[in-house]
Amino acid sequence: MNDKYSTTPREEYGRKLAAHLCDQHFGARPTATLDGPAVLRFTPIRQVNLFVVQQLLTQWKLEVARLRSPYFDFEADEVRTALTQFMNVLSRRIKLSRPTFEPLLAQAVADTLAVSQDPAETFDNKLLDRQPTATVAQLRDALRYLDLNKLFYQDFVDGLPTEEVLERQDLLKRFHLHQEANKALLQPLATLIAEFNGLLPVREEELQATTAAPVIPAAAPAPVVAPPVAVPAPEPLRATVAPTPEPERATPKPTVAADAKPAATPVETPSVRAEAPSTAVPLYEKLKANQPAGQTLSETLRPERPAATLAEQAPKVETLREAISINQRFSFINELFGGENMEYHAAIQHLDTLSDAESAKRYVSQQLASKYDWTRKDEHVNKLLKLIDRKFA
Repeated sequence: MNDKYSTTPREEYGRKLAAHLCDQHFGARPTATLDGPAVLRFTPIRQVNLFVVQQLLTQWKLEVARLRSPYFDFEADEVRTALTQFMNVLSRRIKLSRPTFEPLLAQAVADTLAVSQDPAETFDNKLLDRQPTATVAQLRDALRYLDLNKLFYQDFVDGLPTEEVLERQDLLKRFHLHQEANKALLQPLATLIAEFNGLLPVREEELQATTAAPVIPAAAPAPVVAPPVAVPAPEPLRATVAPTPEPERATPKPTVAADAKPAATPVETPSVRAEAPSTAVPLYEKLKANQPAGQTLSETLRPERPAATLAEQAPKVETLREAISINQRFSFINELFGGENMEYHAAIQHLDTLSDAESAKRYVSQQLASKYDWTRKDEHVNKLLKLIDRKFA
C-alpha cells in the first residue's frame, strides 16, 4: 500500500494540544516566559520537548547566517571569535512568550506523531533536513534530538559508509529498505497515543486519514446513435473534414524542492563520534596511569598552555552554568548524564560551588566519571575540564 498518512489530522491535534497546555501554563501568567531548561521539561513526552529545542536551534543557525555583509570581512579570525562568543551567549538566553512558543509546541506535537506514523518522512525532515547531501557525522548530530524509536534510526545511521558524502535520494532508498526489514524496532502508534491521551484525548482512527494518489475516473462510453435513413440522391458532394490535431503535451519540468536550502555552518556544533567497542577503563584510572611520577592528579588534568597574548586567550568565566552554551548543554546532558536534565544541573551547580580547579577536577574524575561510567566519553569530559580551567584561570 503506497498511501501516506495525511499531515492534517496530526497538525490539527498539535494546535489543540498546544493551546490546551499553554492555557494551563500561561493562563494565570499571560506575560510569563520560558527559558531552555523549562522547555526541556514542559511536557512529560520528552520527544515533544526535544523537537521544540531542535526548532529553536534551527532559528539560531538562521540568525548566525544573517550576520553577513559584503562590506566587512566576516572570515577574519577576530571577527569569527567574537561572533562565536556572541552567539553562544545568545543561545543561553532563550526567552519564549506564549505567542512565540505555542506554534513551536504545536509543530513539535505533530512531528512526534509523525515519528510513529511515517518514519521515512521523519528521517527526511529531522535527520536529513531535506538537504541534497549529508554525511554520517551530520546524521549522528541530528540523532541527539530523537528519543522515540531512536534505536531504529541509530541502527540505520551506524550501517552507512562513514567517509562518504551521501546523496539524499540514495539515503531515502536505503532507509525504505531498512524500514521494511526492521519494523519490529518501531514503537506502535497506539503506545504513543496512550501517552498523548494523558494530556488531551485523541483516538487512533482520528489520525489514520491517508492521502492516496488521485483516481482518474474511466471515460464514459460514447453514446450509440442510430444511423439516419438513407435518402437516395444523385451523386452527393462529400465534404472532407480535416481531423483536429491533438494538442501537444507539455513537457513536465523538473521539480526543485522549495524548501531545499544551503546548509548553514553552525557556530558551535558538538561532534558525535562512532564509538568502537573497547575494554572499559575508569576515567580516574586512565588519568592516573598517564600521570608522571611526583605529579598530582590536578596537574595531570590541567593542560599545558602555550604562551599566548591576552587577546588570544579564552576569556575567564564566572560560572560554569553561564559558560556552557546551549549546544554544549544538550551534548553534556545526552552524552555524559544519560539524558537526565536534573542530574546535569545538580552536577554543574555543585561544581560552581567549589573553590578551586583541583577540587572541581577531583569531583569530575572520582565521582561523576564513576557514577555515570565515562570510560569512553573523553571528548566530552575534556570539554568540561577546559571550561573548569577557564573558570579558575
